[in-house]
Amino acid sequence: MSVQSTSPDKSPKTDSESGKILVWDVPVRVFHWLLVFCFAGAYLTSESERWRVVHVTLGYTMAGLICFRFIWGFIGTRYARFSSFIRGPKAVMRHLSDQFHGRPDHHVGHNPAGAWAIVALLGLAACVTLTGWATYSDIGGDWLSEVHEATANIMLAIIGIHVIGVFVSSWLQRENLIGAMIFGAKSGQPRDGITKSWRSVAVLIIVVVLGYWVVTWQANPTAATQTSDRASVGKVGDKNDNDD
Repeated sequence: MSVQSTSPDKSPKTDSESGKILVWDVPVRVFHWLLVFCFAGAYLTSESERWRVVHVTLGYTMAGLICFRFIWGFIGTRYARFSSFIRGPKAVMRHLSDQFHGRPDHHVGHNPAGAWAIVALLGLAACVTLTGWATYSDIGGDWLSEVHEATANIMLAIIGIHVIGVFVSSWLQRENLIGAMIFGAKSGQPRDGITKSWRSVAVLIIVVVLGYWVVTWQANPTAATQTSDRASVGKVGDKNDNDD
């Protein structure tokens, strides 16, 4: 498949002017890794009453991150905007066919298949946080709690597929896509790079997240200890009843 020079999200790697350009702004990268951390932490603490405060805090943090990403998807830099990477089913199938037949096309931003995975993950993350809030607030009953758990498991599966896709694309395109999401740079022509990284917005995100965590833990400094103590008291009571 030929690559047109007018395509805003593709850049031929064989072009003599190709080199490393800035593609992912700092807010997008900070959002990405914070979301990874929050989902992993919330998932690992989902079955433990002792870590309930951690689970809820990370869940609410995810909700805030999703709200930011939705806004940034309209006002952010070139490749952060939804309009730059959301494509129809035909584009996705064509991209997957090219990958399968050994004709990997190089996209400066998200490729069509990766874009669908990202949209799915954003939607699932919104659903997880909304149902989690409802469950924590005792709204909806047990069925909503089951929806919350099922959505989280589906999201985990999509993440697994996304990670596999990233490794496969990195191998086929001979480009470290994980490194690109860390440092922000990918291969491309100078005219295709973004000119501003928006570090100030990224710093604001980190400050707000850390501030929220500090306030939450100051408001619940002994939550985990109290839960553990109640469990210990219950065990002692059960032991005394058995002794009687």
